[in-house]
Amino acid sequence: MEHIELFFKSIFIDNMVFATFLGMCSYLAVSKKVSTAVGLGAAVIFVLAVTVPLNWLLDQYILKEGALVWLGPEFASYDLSFLSFIMFIATIATMVQLVEIIVEKFSPALYNSLGIFLPLIAVNCAILGGSLFMQSREIPTLGLALTYGVGSGIGWFLAILAIAAIREKIRYSSVPPALRGLGITFIITGLMAIGFMSFGGMLTGGDEKPAEKPAVKAVIKKQEIKKEDTKDIVAKNTTLNE
Repeated sequence: MEHIELFFKSIFIDNMVFATFLGMCSYLAVSKKVSTAVGLGAAVIFVLAVTVPLNWLLDQYILKEGALVWLGPEFASYDLSFLSFIMFIATIATMVQLVEIIVEKFSPALYNSLGIFLPLIAVNCAILGGSLFMQSREIPTLGLALTYGVGSGIGWFLAILAIAAIREKIRYSSVPPALRGLGITFIITGLMAIGFMSFGGMLTGGDEKPAEKPAVKAVIKKQEIKKEDTKDIVAKNTTLNE
């Protein structure tokens, strides 16, 4: 259940584009055609699915404070977290280079259409953001890190695929001249972000228990105290009369 919740949350609620607006440069530049958007989105899914678990292993066994204890008790006090950015970027650059080689080998047309934006995945803030969010949220297991990486990649893929499909259709619409190009794209992106915000309560509804009503209990207690006082007064009066 935890994997399913994290998977859907990373796609819809914590979407890289619509929630944190990361990776906007390639999102805007390569979303003119659906075919190129699908190719770049698939590459982003692959890179995030590989780099987030790898960077989780680096963080757990090398970078965080006390992670080197497996080398011996004398290394327990070492803290290499200041190397997180360098190590994460090195891992991402290696995977992007592998993706670039694979795409160039098996799909030269897609490689040419993506152009400079394929190697720019290495410095795409959405890719680095996935690893940094994984680190800051302290994801406990490697399986959850893999789930988070795949979900974040699918969320970015859905975002660029949706905007590419809309931009292909909007060519035949009568958009005002002042809003043509990036203007209407930014407006559509903002509207889509508002729509994705509606998923915010999808995984949180029904979790909270109904709040108790202490005020009612206090009133009941006061009434009980008053009843006891009246009983005491009646008892005293009866004793005096006797």
